[in-house]
Amino acid sequence: MNQHARVEARPIPFIDVAAQRRRLGKAIDQATSRVLDHCQFLMGPEVAQFETELAAFCGAKHALSCSSGTDALVMTLMAKGIGLGDAVFCPTFTFCATAESVALVGATPVLVDVHADTFNIDVTSLKSGIVTARAMGLKPKAVIPVDLFGLPADHDAIAEVSQADGLFILDDAAQGFGGRYKGRPIGTFGHATATSFFPAKPLGCYGDGGAVLTDDDELLAILKSVRVHGGGSDKYDNVRLGLTARLDTIQAAVLIEKLRIFRDEIVARNRIAARYSQALKDVATVPVVPAGCESVWAQYTIRLAPGRRDGFARALQAEGIPTAIYYAKPLHKQTAYRAFPIAQAGLAVSERLAGEVISLPMHAYLDEVTQDRIVDAARRALQS
Repeated sequence: MNQHARVEARPIPFIDVAAQRRRLGKAIDQATSRVLDHCQFLMGPEVAQFETELAAFCGAKHALSCSSGTDALVMTLMAKGIGLGDAVFCPTFTFCATAESVALVGATPVLVDVHADTFNIDVTSLKSGIVTARAMGLKPKAVIPVDLFGLPADHDAIAEVSQADGLFILDDAAQGFGGRYKGRPIGTFGHATATSFFPAKPLGCYGDGGAVLTDDDELLAILKSVRVHGGGSDKYDNVRLGLTARLDTIQAAVLIEKLRIFRDEIVARNRIAARYSQALKDVATVPVVPAGCESVWAQYTIRLAPGRRDGFARALQAEGIPTAIYYAKPLHKQTAYRAFPIAQAGLAVSERLAGEVISLPMHAYLDEVTQDRIVDAARRALQS
């Protein structure tokens, strides 16, 4: 085997966090060293700085950092007093944290379907879910749309349905922060937005982290209390139930540096996604980005004909190319969520997608030579 062949045979990372680390090396080292020097490991000055810069990035009035994307969801539901007897509508085709957060506060997640082309919540199914909730004696209280795989949901349509039924909108932008809908950045839709800084996310830290974005001053004040044990003006007079949900200062320091290059990375992600779609559109169903939207491409997910996915994954793995399936089981098929109600009209689209989707390597540092290797292998597998 010659040297060129040996290089091509090297395994490809699914998400190359190390490539970004090399770009940011000295800046990250200096940022974390400053925290180690001042030793304010919780609620140090970098936390407030990051919150200010995060809000400015997307145009939200407030950003409140926290310990994870899941806690961002839970904290917001707690702050709104959502609980027993309340229905919160969630897409079934998403990561479990969306519905998990609802169940953790004692409310009932009502699972609804998504669109086959965008993977995002279908408002027709949302309306059906509202009918289901009322028939069960539940009070429709909130909806958690998800900006899945980095693509914004149809926020105008969601707002219209929610306004008619008095629903609180909590956007789950764990994968979608950095995207845009009709010219507006994600983080400014609904009543609040929750996002995640898990390391594999487009804007990720070096551990767990999350944030809530909102323009609501009153909600912000309650969120600050919930974030630290439900505290009031006196440290030992806790005025409500709360959590230990602070973002630690080192993670904030890391995120400040990553946020500075984030716009550049979003441009790169879109360039890479466009190359994928152009190269694969004749052999697979490639992702759709509706007019007026910009995805941040947390994942690049294609759809294959039923029965083709396992062989495709094996063929790419044999060439050192990883793939992933998001999500092999919609929530209503998972053990912990089977007992929760579903939209009256059913969840047929999500069930079909679960058997068709597969994601290819995607990150801002995927060079053209490596991407062409992935594309060539994918085309060979799909044309065989």
